[in-house]
Amino acid sequence: MHRIDIPQSVVDRVIRHRGRAHVYESFDPRRAALVVVDMQNAFMMPGVAHNLCAEAVNIVPNINRLAAAMRKAGGTVVWVISTFGEASLENWPVLHEMAGPERTGPRIAALAEGSVGHRLWAELDAKPGDPVVVKTKYSAFIQGSSDIEAVLRARGIDTILVAGTVTGVCCESTARDAMMLNFRTVMVTDANAAMTDEDHNAALIGFYLAFGDILSTDQIVARLEKAAAPALAG
Repeated sequence: MHRIDIPQSVVDRVIRHRGRAHVYESFDPRRAALVVVDMQNAFMMPGVAHNLCAEAVNIVPNINRLAAAMRKAGGTVVWVISTFGEASLENWPVLHEMAGPERTGPRIAALAEGSVGHRLWAELDAKPGDPVVVKTKYSAFIQGSSDIEAVLRARGIDTILVAGTVTGVCCESTARDAMMLNFRTVMVTDANAAMTDEDHNAALIGFYLAFGDILSTDQIVARLEKAAAPALAG
């Protein structure tokens, strides 16, 4: 698990700008979604992954805890999966220019529809009723990448909790764009995974300072359990 290191100076700056350390510590679960990004074999399975993020396996228990608590409280769990194919060579050539042919081929092979790499990690607690969104860019929300905005709006969702891998790439891109589309957005500190602690914390800090909130799994689950209690009592 990543060592979370958010300097007090960063928290102090957030408090100066927003009046408190956590602006989304309280939210209505019925209007919230856990958005799980790219927890696929293509990033997690040795021998299959084109860009292995070994830390991603360690956040699976926290993602499953969040998913269970979210469903129990009346919220939504959305699984976002990356897809790459020959068409991406035409609609996103800059990525492949940067990566070069040596990495473009393995990326397409690992993330092709129907491949082992394209599948969600088997230990994730995905349920048949959970929406699955396919994206073709780092951000799920950028124009032309996926239909996630329409999926969330149709359910009346205004708050999203972002988990998954890689923290500073697809997760942060998705979270930033969600905020700019007017979703209240939280990145879960211990349910995102990057290549290093330094990468992970840098992404969280950048997002926290300007785009949204960061909360731990324990903080979110406690809020969801509190919200679910009255419904269960009734």
